[in-house]
Amino acid sequence: MKNNPIIPYILIMAFGIGLIFFMSLEGAGNKEEIAAGHEEGAATEEGATSEEGATASEGAGGEELVTTCIGCHGGDLTGGMGPKLAGLDADHIVEVLENGIPGSPMTPGLKTGSEAQAIADYISSLE
Repeated sequence: MKNNPIIPYILIMAFGIGLIFFMSLEGAGNKEEIAAGHEEGAATEEGATSEEGATASEGAGGEELVTTCIGCHGGDLTGGMGPKLAGLDADHIVEVLENGIPGSPMTPGLKTGSEAQAIADYISSLE
């Protein structure tokens, strides 16, 4: 009798379906724990109060906050998809962060208030 070459593929498919079923049951059993983890993560991202009583973004300097900029402006902020940022005027940077640039990924409200000012101060100090 000749070996059928499709049998390994059928076994892999059956194993995959079984794994999906098992992982679904595991997730259903832990749904409260998973949901609590997502709620904590969302609260931290929104700047909710942490155990110390300070917001997640409060006290963060421009150097820490500028990590959101490196995706478009490069790791050293010398340009990439977006323009070079080093040496720009702080007031201009705050205006762009708060009001955005129409027709670009710089949408209004990316950063506001003290975060925008901290980023602007940091970027304007670069050479």
